[in-house]
Amino acid sequence: MGVLTYNEELTSSVAPSRIFKASIIDSHNLMPKLLPDAIKNIEFIEGDGAPGSIRKINYAGGFVKHRIDELDEKTFTYKYTLIEGNGISDKIEKVSYDIKLEAAPDGSTISKTAMSIHTKGNFEINEEELKVGKEKVLGLFKVVEAYLINNPDAYV
Repeated sequence: MGVLTYNEELTSSVAPSRIFKASIIDSHNLMPKLLPDAIKNIEFIEGDGAPGSIRKINYAGGFVKHRIDELDEKTFTYKYTLIEGNGISDKIEKVSYDIKLEAAPDGSTISKTAMSIHTKGNFEINEEELKVGKEKVLGLFKVVEAYLINNPDAYV
C-alpha cells in the first residue's frame, strides 16, 4: 500500500466560524441548494453528524460515503474519510481529509487541507487526476465563500 499526501491552503475574506458552519456543519442542507445540478442530496445514513457518523452524498453520476472522524466546532477542525463510492476503486483503499480553518489577524480565514490517498499495491495517482480533485475542492470552497459574501447574515 502506498500513501500519497498533498496539502492545500486557501484564503477567504469570510470569518472561519461562518465558513465552518456553512461548509461543514450545515453542508447537508446548503450544498444541494447551492449546487442543485451537481449534488442531489446529502443524508446521514448512520449517526447525526458527530464523529463516527456516515453520510452519503448523492450527486449527478454517483455517490460517495464519508465517515466523520473528528469534528471540533471550537478549533474549526474537521477530519473525514471517503470510504465508499466514486473515488474508491480496486486500486484505492480510502481517501482521508484533514481540514483546519484558522483566523488570520484581520479576521479572514486561512483554510488548510491535507488529503491522503491510500492506494492498494503499487498503484500511483497521476498528476492530472490529482489536479482535477484539487480544482473540485477549490470550486466548492469558492461557491460557499460567494454565498456567504452575498448573504452576510447567513451562518453568523
